[in-house]
Amino acid sequence: MPDGATILHADLDAFYASVEQLLDPALRGRPIAVGGSPSGGVVLAASYEAKAFGVQGGMPGWRAARLCPDLTFVRGSFARYQPLADRVMDILGDVTPLVQRISVDEAFLDVSGAVHLFGPPASIGALIRRRVRAEVGLAISVGAARTKHLAKVASQVAKPDGLVVVEPGQERAFLDPLPVALMWGVGPVTEQQLAERGIRTIGDLAAAPGPMLERLLGRPGGTLHALALDEDPRRVATSSRARSVGAQSALGRRAPTPELVRSVLSHLAERVAGRLRAKDRAGRTVTVRVRFAGMRAVTRSLTLAAPVSSTLTLTEVAERLVRQALDDQDGAVEITLLAISVSNLAAQPSIQLELPLPPPDPWRPGSATGSARWALDRSMDAARARFGKDAVGYLPATLGRTGGVPDDFRELAQRDL
Repeated sequence: MPDGATILHADLDAFYASVEQLLDPALRGRPIAVGGSPSGGVVLAASYEAKAFGVQGGMPGWRAARLCPDLTFVRGSFARYQPLADRVMDILGDVTPLVQRISVDEAFLDVSGAVHLFGPPASIGALIRRRVRAEVGLAISVGAARTKHLAKVASQVAKPDGLVVVEPGQERAFLDPLPVALMWGVGPVTEQQLAERGIRTIGDLAAAPGPMLERLLGRPGGTLHALALDEDPRRVATSSRARSVGAQSALGRRAPTPELVRSVLSHLAERVAGRLRAKDRAGRTVTVRVRFAGMRAVTRSLTLAAPVSSTLTLTEVAERLVRQALDDQDGAVEITLLAISVSNLAAQPSIQLELPLPPPDPWRPGSATGSARWALDRSMDAARARFGKDAVGYLPATLGRTGGVPDDFRELAQRDL
């Protein structure tokens, strides 16, 4: 562990909403929501002016409009988000080559080798904030500490548009009074579980017995306890690839008819398989998740003999797994979410054709049917790249688009394969 607070976490403030205010000066200083509408839809992001009224990302548009009657809804300039975020990352790269981007709008930096050029971490954080404001026009908050977890917490405390440095020896004084909700991995459900045990601050969590937390939360309980004690040996990793790729779709409360299941899974499979093929990858293990009314969820997995990246094959495998999960339920049920993920990834720049030996198996990529599916998908990928994502596709996948969070927005959060 370094002696100084040389790990920085830089996080753009209300990024999507701030970009909209940057592109349209008339929106500056006003409460805005990206996505959704007063009559429905989902709010994807909110400006700080809107957050002051309780508006948050993931909230139904009608509810946001009730909380903030003066709220302005904007559709979202999805084509502009990535280039602007990339410019910010270039600025971070000018400070140190040790940059770990963890989402479109935030990254960790290890500046231990840059202090002799730019001064102490506080000076480096101030430099980053000045350059991002001057060269990109956006506000960015920076936290600095000896560990990644503490640096991220510090950047949350610094928001909006601030800088917080936690010097060595001051960790406990800084962490203990903060609410547990600021910790990485603590969502509303976990926060409520901890509150029921009287654990509301990070100091409370640090003082709680580790075995009790593991009994309450499972394995994450031990991890949270270590983080509350500021025990975080992770270093800034400049390159990391996703070990799996997945997609999910929230459905409200729906009866799982075969038509609904196939259309939604086809759309999800198209998104997942398209990402795999774009990186010449494929996966052997297919996992589906089905969430029922009442928040109960089940998963089913199947590991194939060969890695696959065909949309039709992934759809059929996922459909079989979901049907198994539904058949295991007693009586009629309603589902609220379907998800697909593919793991056990491997390179697949081409397909090795197989001899036509019986029995025929369309799920084998090298079979006649499997290779034809792969070739068709590649042709459609090329057409989409030239004419747009909606130029061609499978009919069930088109029907499976639920009209919730746009795929363009989801893609901004996807990790590199």
